[in-house]
Amino acid sequence: MSSSSPLHHPPPIIAPSILSADFARLGAECADTIERHGADWLHIDIMDGHFVPNITFGAPVVTAVRSHVPRPVRRGGRGTFDCHMMVAEPKRWVKDFQAAGCDLYCFHYEAAVDSTAASTPAEITDRRTSPRELIRFIHEHGMQAGIALKPETPVDVLWEILESGVEEERPDMVLIMTVNPGFGGQKFMASELPKVRAVRDRYPDLNIEVDGGVGPKTIGQVADAGANVIVAGSAVFGVAAEEREGLVRRLREVVEGDGM
Repeated sequence: MSSSSPLHHPPPIIAPSILSADFARLGAECADTIERHGADWLHIDIMDGHFVPNITFGAPVVTAVRSHVPRPVRRGGRGTFDCHMMVAEPKRWVKDFQAAGCDLYCFHYEAAVDSTAASTPAEITDRRTSPRELIRFIHEHGMQAGIALKPETPVDVLWEILESGVEEERPDMVLIMTVNPGFGGQKFMASELPKVRAVRDRYPDLNIEVDGGVGPKTIGQVADAGANVIVAGSAVFGVAAEEREGLVRRLREVVEGDGM
């Protein structure tokens, strides 16, 4: 599955990371980001203190924010909650986050190949899960599935998964990390962009997300590599509220310019 036009990709999706939002007014910040500033999705970083050395949000926070942001009217539409699950046991939390209002459940490949098949927080089992089993489980619970790679993980681990003959076992999105997961505000790692290009060359219609250090100075490189889903945290929430609409628009225009 190769592309004759490596610059072709789906429409741009701007997904500000709420890890950089003002937590004291999180609901209002999230609503404004979608309704006033023109963002498409909200990127919600879930960290458990085990897979990464930091703790952020749980399902109750997602539930609270969901009450401020209407559900998307179509699959992958405006208002999508893109939950980036930096957790050691990703299958364990699928049901809780579906109930909380998650629309796209994006787990890490590295966790899925090294975790159990427990499907609730209380379940105890020695049976192992796999990325394809987890993708199918996410789809069975009505969500889109994403699969993320840390910087040290080679991109070719994805080919068997993306080329599965079972549609329910193929992800809806690939996330390439351009920082080490766990903390916001890190320096952009351009060394990871060849992974984006490799996925785009094989899968011209797939949503490819880049997360980490993306802003006005790096968006051109990201777009040129073929990413269409853009996570920007401090770049969006780090400017004054009245400047955010223009910033989101600029990010979108760069992706459109490089991808069309």
